[in-house]
This record gives sequence, structure tokens and C-alpha cells, in this order.
Amino acid sequence: MVTLKAKGISVSIDTAVGHIADLTIETRGRTLRPLHRAPWIDEPRETIPQGLPDGVTRLSGDFLCAPFSRSDVEEAPLHGWPANSPWDLVDSSATVDGWRTVFKLRRLVMGAAVEKILTLRDGHPFLYQEHAFIGGAGAISVAHHPMTVMREGGHVAFSPKRVAVTEGDPLEPDPARGRYLLAYPARSEDLHRFPSKDGTTVDLADYRLDRRHEDFVTLIEADHGGPGWTAVSRAAEKDVVLILKNPAELPITMLWISNGGRDYAPWNGRHRGVLGIEDGRTAVGHAASLGNNWLKREGITTAFELGPDRRVTFRHVIGALPMDKAVGDVSAASGKLQVTTSAGTVLDVPYDADFLRIGSIG
Repeated sequence: MVTLKAKGISVSIDTAVGHIADLTIETRGRTLRPLHRAPWIDEPRETIPQGLPDGVTRLSGDFLCAPFSRSDVEEAPLHGWPANSPWDLVDSSATVDGWRTVFKLRRLVMGAAVEKILTLRDGHPFLYQEHAFIGGAGAISVAHHPMTVMREGGHVAFSPKRVAVTEGDPLEPDPARGRYLLAYPARSEDLHRFPSKDGTTVDLADYRLDRRHEDFVTLIEADHGGPGWTAVSRAAEKDVVLILKNPAELPITMLWISNGGRDYAPWNGRHRGVLGIEDGRTAVGHAASLGNNWLKREGITTAFELGPDRRVTFRHVIGALPMDKAVGDVSAASGKLQVTTSAGTVLDVPYDADFLRIGSIG
């Protein structure tokens, strides 16, 4: 485990798999822990089914998927080696206003070396992440996999999206093993009225604890000129979890709604109130991402092209604020993030608005 700190924020990395084991933010007299940690991580290893990927047995926080989902082009576990194998610390040092740490994946991905660069800034309630693929050949699909958890549910707000889509089969079609809520396949341009399996509609912005289900839905970013963002207002925790991206790099946001919808080990119906907010450049599976998938037909790029002389990078931001109101809008300005509540109150937060820059693909 490696921990880095700046004024008001710390992050710990499980270097065995590259997952964020903990993110702690001290702000306005409160301590916020926005990310989820699977309940079985600290249980005896013999109680967990054999053969699970390390990324599942140590599931926590956020991690890099490369590829996202099935590794069916180059042999690797679910979500690829970056989510399942060790990372080495190669540099960690103070900056003028915080701390910067660089990790390197021990394995190659499609022949590329992979770096994880984490930056904390004094007084900023955000973790700034960058991943780099150096060299390699072919193409790789990628996604971040941040997860939050809510004791009593909450409200989810988004930057403008073009459409929400479920494809293929549900995650848990066998009622003896689990259950699902949404219709498959289905699509809706209204995130507040997504088709459900019983013919009614579901509000994707309303995370409720009174129904048990496992679902997966993909949101395509609309053209709006600002950062892509997701804001999860957690009712019991009285905070808002913020996830930000550059839509030019990561054009889709996949929601993994894991609310007691899996009854088999190690889930055992106890994985409740969890929401994965998975910003990516991918389809489901590496081969699908490289092929003629439905997202490409929507005009969405689903992989990064690698090359021996290329350094391909993309960036991502995770943070949290103490706030007991739902979010209405998020916008970036010079040196700050402006978060507007649904009631119209504006909160200015220290933020590096230049971090999610256009043109980081090189």
C-alpha cells in the first residue's frame, strides 16, 4: 500500500492491483470518504470462491480497465492486467502546491508500458489522475472504474447526455442467482424515463435502496463544450461525489448499479447501494471495441490507437464536497469548479480547470 498526501486530502493505492484503497478529503470541518470498498476484502481468503480475478477479490475505489470487460484480444483477466496485477512506485515527490506520484505497471498491455500519474493539490478536494500508454501496437479500449456507495440512496446528476442504452442481455438473467430492473436492449434520450423490464420506466437519476437489482447502462456524452461530469448526492452521507472527464478522451459514461442484485459468493446479496461511474473509450470487451460495434455506429470512438513512437494519455478527476442538496450543474472556471445546487445556490471550489485539457493524445 502506498499513501500520498496534500493539505486536506490523502489517497492510498493498493499496489498489488492498482486500485484506490482509500480516498479521504478533509474540508469544511468534515471528513469525506467518497469511494467504495468491497465488504469481502478483509475476510479470510478461503471464504472467497477460487478462480476469481484479483481485481474482484480486492475490489475497491477506482482502477484502470485496459481493456474494459473481456480480455479477448490479448490474454488477461477481466478488465485487463492494469486492474489485476502489481504496479511499482517509480517516483513520488512534493510539488510547489502538493504531491505527485508515478506508478508503472509491471506488465505490458498490447506491448505498451503503462504509467499511472496521481496528483494532489493543497486545498483541492480532488484526486487528479493521468494514465499513459507508451509504445505498443494495435489498439486498446480503456475505462476508469470509480465506485461510490450510499447507505440510504441518493440523487445522480450528469453533464448533458445524448442517449442512454442497454444492450444485449442483463447482467443477472438467472433468477436463481440474481435479478435486474432495466429492459434489455433498450434506449432513451430521457434519463428520467428509462424502460424497465416490467414495461414501466425508471429514473436513472434516482438511486433507491428499496429495490434489489444489478444493472448496466451506457450514456453517450452530448456535444456541450464543457467537461463531462457525474455528481452523486448521497442522502445519508450528506455529501456529493464528483467525477469529471474530458469527453474528447472518454466519450461515454457507463453506470454499474449494484444494489443487492447478486446472490452468489462473494456478493451474497450484501453488495448494496453501490454505483460504478465508469467513464471510458470502449465497448463491452476488447474485441467488440475494435470491431463494428453499436457505439461506432453512433459516431463514438471505442479505443485508443497505439504505436511504437506514441505516448497516449487521458485524464480523470475524482472528488467530494460536503453538500446536502442535489446538484443541478457543474462548470469549470479559472482556478475553480462551480457547483450549482438544484435550488440555485452556487458553491465555488478550488480546482485545476486546465487539467482536463484537450489534446493530450500524443
